[in-house]
Amino acid sequence: MQSQRPVLRQVQKLKMTPQLFQAVRLMALPLQDLKTTIEEELEKNPALQVEEDRSTISLDSMPARESGDGEGDWFDHTSDAGYSRADGEAASDARRQFIEGALSMPESLQEHLLAQLALQPISEESLRVGELLIRNLDENGFHKEPLDVLLQEEDKELVPAMIDLVQGFDPVGTCVKDVRESLLAQIRKHPHPHPRARELVENWLEALEKQHLREIEKGMRITEAALKDVLAFIRTLDPLPGRNFSREVVRYVLPDVQVVMQDGEFVIVLNDEMIPVLGINPLFAEMSRHKAEAKDPKTRQFVAHNLQDARWFIRTIGQRNETLLKVCRAIVEFQREFFLRGPKYMRPLTLKDVAAEIGVHEATVSRITSSKYIQTEWGIFALKHFFSNSVAATGTTGSRFSKEGVKEIIREIIEQEKAAEARSTRGEAHGAGGRGLSDQKIVEILAARGVSLARRTVAKYRGELAIESSYQRRRT
Repeated sequence: MQSQRPVLRQVQKLKMTPQLFQAVRLMALPLQDLKTTIEEELEKNPALQVEEDRSTISLDSMPARESGDGEGDWFDHTSDAGYSRADGEAASDARRQFIEGALSMPESLQEHLLAQLALQPISEESLRVGELLIRNLDENGFHKEPLDVLLQEEDKELVPAMIDLVQGFDPVGTCVKDVRESLLAQIRKHPHPHPRARELVENWLEALEKQHLREIEKGMRITEAALKDVLAFIRTLDPLPGRNFSREVVRYVLPDVQVVMQDGEFVIVLNDEMIPVLGINPLFAEMSRHKAEAKDPKTRQFVAHNLQDARWFIRTIGQRNETLLKVCRAIVEFQREFFLRGPKYMRPLTLKDVAAEIGVHEATVSRITSSKYIQTEWGIFALKHFFSNSVAATGTTGSRFSKEGVKEIIREIIEQEKAAEARSTRGEAHGAGGRGLSDQKIVEILAARGVSLARRTVAKYRGELAIESSYQRRRT
């Protein structure tokens, strides 16, 4: 018969303390969520205080409502006619409860435009074409399907006039192909447009997106002050006019870091303007120094506990920011060609590469890059965007292409095709244009550039880029 005996065994385990759990959680928080967490911690821990808040907009600057003005004043005047203030307040409460309890659905863009179309003195044929155009708009106010596919041949004569009519509806600038056309429509419909706004949007919109203001000044032969006037007018326009009627919640992206070029070197700037500078409440610090004088043990324990949590919280935020900067520096070094020359020059990169570079675990790199964004000259990108698998090369030197880089090369090939087709249409170029590049042809072009991909992989990448097939592009 086997007997049971107590055995002493030494085991090493990692215990997830509340402080360690908080550090791991803060590491993964994006900027907006971190700000919310700091506000919650300030309310919970009296030992923590704000030393400097660089993001608060004071409500004290808003005009206050004068006494005797508005709804309360109206009730006072009507009380002499047998309508007491109490009756008025009861009626107001009942009305407010009814409004708050009523279910409401915001008006969609299509509903808003169709209501305006119904009031127009136009023929039934024009009304039908206008309805087709409006129902074909996405949430931004842009065409979803090509118009030649959507409309019949006999309707196409009415299309230009109906597009111009809908573009003038509220919001101005819908029923267009893209942002450029929307801005141009808004400029055309504006009662007092800036005389050079159209030129800026038509010829320099890409440079404006990249903030190449010196290039725009030189190209437009305009002074810095005059360009500022044009930009001030452009800012009054809405590049996505339909979004104001969207029923979806818009999620705004706040870049956590920014990469700028200064004196030929990349400088990484942490976006900490939204995050207040935290410190220890002087009263708690003073009580901690004289804790022996506090006779109540509960008071001493309360002060010590909150001070410890406050110091840990401040230290954890500092560690988060320091790790984020280290990871971003490593990404910039690995992806230097991307930051210098553009998205198609992105190299293959893994979490392991960055973790080895800065001396942390891969899990730490994964957490710190989660849901965080970086602002570059080429746009705002998620930090996860810079981690990309390698794609096989046709040569013998090994892969030097990343998946994201190859996708940008495919985008560039198709955009060059569209530009060539446009020149051919204007009579500036000749050849076998008009048919569009097939996926197999793109495979051959990539192979000539040293990238080895299968046709189905090209089709997959093209789909991820939201680019139509060659057949669909031929019809647009």
